[in-house]
Amino acid sequence: MATPLTATTFLNALRAEGLTVVEVGSWTTHNRNMKGSWGPVNGVVVHHTVTSGTANTVQICKDGYSGLPGPLCHGVIGKDGVIYLVGYGRANHAGGGDNNVLNAVIAESYATVPPATHKGEGDTGAVDGNSRFYGFECENLGDGKDPWPSKQFDAIVRASAAVCRAHGWGAKSVIGHLEWSDQKSDPRGFTMTSMRTLVAERLTHAANWSPGTTTTYTVEKGDTLSSIARSKLGDAGRYKEIATLNGLKNANAISVGQVLKLPKK
Repeated sequence: MATPLTATTFLNALRAEGLTVVEVGSWTTHNRNMKGSWGPVNGVVVHHTVTSGTANTVQICKDGYSGLPGPLCHGVIGKDGVIYLVGYGRANHAGGGDNNVLNAVIAESYATVPPATHKGEGDTGAVDGNSRFYGFECENLGDGKDPWPSKQFDAIVRASAAVCRAHGWGAKSVIGHLEWSDQKSDPRGFTMTSMRTLVAERLTHAANWSPGTTTTYTVEKGDTLSSIARSKLGDAGRYKEIATLNGLKNANAISVGQVLKLPKK
């Protein structure tokens, strides 16, 4: 469990992950907090919108519609990979869900998929997901045929990883709406297992990493992370990036012959 990030920290985390972010109106104070709590937060829920056209989609997610006021998420991810921030705080995106799923997400205790959900909005014993999760609505018709452009898919991965990185969560804190509520089928067109695999990979790298931008270096006698950073990256201070990229908790714990991944120079 965690206290929600401030709006500024949330925005900075997304941008640090290499995302293009558009701030829509007074998004930092646009929320449904008057209807219930916002937090403690436990993870990220990914959705599809069943809409087309980015401007139209952003407008709907910001304002909502009859019977369901906006915001309907925190960020809208367009086909071009741009994230539009439409609200911050409690948002009408997750609805009711299964407590067994929530507990598995909190503990990050499941194998590849959370336990099957048996609850949805309005069901007895359903948990209020609007207070527990960040939500990203992704522009897609949700018919299983509408494509997910690579820029958009990459942005979903980056946005999910950004929130997890900021909270110190792992990839198993990211779920699809269909994994939370038995009344939902989104997102459709990719599997959340594949999504979590990519989020997990991102979290082994520095926030500004992009696939294909790393090289490798074999440790030699007398090397330190600082000396490697100085000689290969031109800045000894970037040793922290090497440590993060390789999952090294102790920057001094490297050995001759060890192959390290290096970030882009």
